[in-house]
Amino acid sequence: MDVKEFSLDDFVIFPPVNGVCQKCAVDHDPAMPHDKDSLYYQMRFHQKHKRFPTWADAMRHCDEQVKAAWKAALLEHGVKPEELEDGSERMDDLREQGADEKRLP
Repeated sequence: MDVKEFSLDDFVIFPPVNGVCQKCAVDHDPAMPHDKDSLYYQMRFHQKHKRFPTWADAMRHCDEQVKAAWKAALLEHGVKPEELEDGSERMDDLREQGADEKRLP
């Protein structure tokens, strides 16, 4: 069977509708984090940064009080502490350790 593979960069994703966050395509208060699990946010973020977003990425624009409240709530709901770390710093650490970028999330 002939199988054709595609990279995430090959996909075209339509922009969000008016009235929702233009970064994550979800209706949320602008002071709150983006929806890290939104397919739109994940695809656009990956196309730009060559990695998937972390909760730290989704909260980057939030003030420190909002970040602290969200981190506490996410930890209470079973999110692992490393998922709250800045993904760009994590990628730099892995590159220094010689990790294969193609296997990284």
